[in-house]
Amino acid sequence: MARRPTHTMPDDVAAALDDADLRDAYDQRPHYQRNDYIGWIMRAKSGATRRKRIVQMVDELEKGGIYMGMAHPPSRREQGGRLFDT
Repeated sequence: MARRPTHTMPDDVAAALDDADLRDAYDQRPHYQRNDYIGWIMRAKSGATRRKRIVQMVDELEKGGIYMGMAHPPSRREQGGRLFDT
């Protein structure tokens, strides 16, 4: 069975996660999601697109319950004693 290559996290992505205090939310996602986010960001052909993709990833991690623009119920975030849906 062929496996996708595992991407190394670039410094700008790590900084965005750390700045938003979302490293734990990122680390709790399944490996395939973390790897897909990084690969998708790295495939951007322009700096503007790369930044837009980083912002989308951070926004999805912050909201929870979203993965690449699709509903992902297992990642919903609990805040203030209740779950927030997207």
